Amino acid sequence: MIQWDDFTKVDIRCGTILSAEVFAKAKKPAYQLSIDFGSLGIKKSSAQITAHYTIENLIGKQVVAVVNFPPKQIANFMSECLVLGVYDTQNEVVLLHPSHPVQNGQPIG
Repeated sequence: MIQWDDFTKVDIRCGTILSAEVFAKAKKPAYQLSIDFGSLGIKKSSAQITAHYTIENLIGKQVVAVVNFPPKQIANFMSECLVLGVYDTQNEVVLLHPSHPVQNGQPIG
């Protein structure tokens, strides 16, 4: 079991995907995303979400992400946040997102 203080260390925010492109150098199929987190700025993320999402239907989509991990290098790309999702029965990611539009950068709680 974790304590409440442990949970509050994880900074989870909502942001809007500004751009997405195929990540050709990734080992598994993935996209490179640019996500607007409001006052936190624009962060980049590598996301293995190609099974359920096209580049076209990602643009403008709000997503939920952990924004306080240290940057992680994936091939030639620095991923600055972790976009969150749920694995379906085929082990493919289904993105978490708010059911109504919210301001970019709003915290999850």
